[in-house]
Amino acid sequence: MGFGGISVWQLVIVLGIIVLLFGTKKLRNIGGDLGSAVKGFKKAIKEEPEDAKKIEQQEQDASFTEESKPAAKQEQSTDQK
Repeated sequence: MGFGGISVWQLVIVLGIIVLLFGTKKLRNIGGDLGSAVKGFKKAIKEEPEDAKKIEQQEQDASFTEESKPAAKQEQSTDQK
């Protein structure tokens, strides 16, 4: 049984060498940092559509107020004549 030409025993040996080089405490810290990075990434992806909807609504509100201003100026100019 292997993974693309790499046997399970070769993976175990590589893992053992990595543990010897870095130590279990440092590997645990790296794993925790990687896990929190993945959680942050997932959270950002979930929040993005909500933020996009808010921005789109603000843009619509802003465009509505901008469009209504020239109309109000035209009404004032016609009233003055």
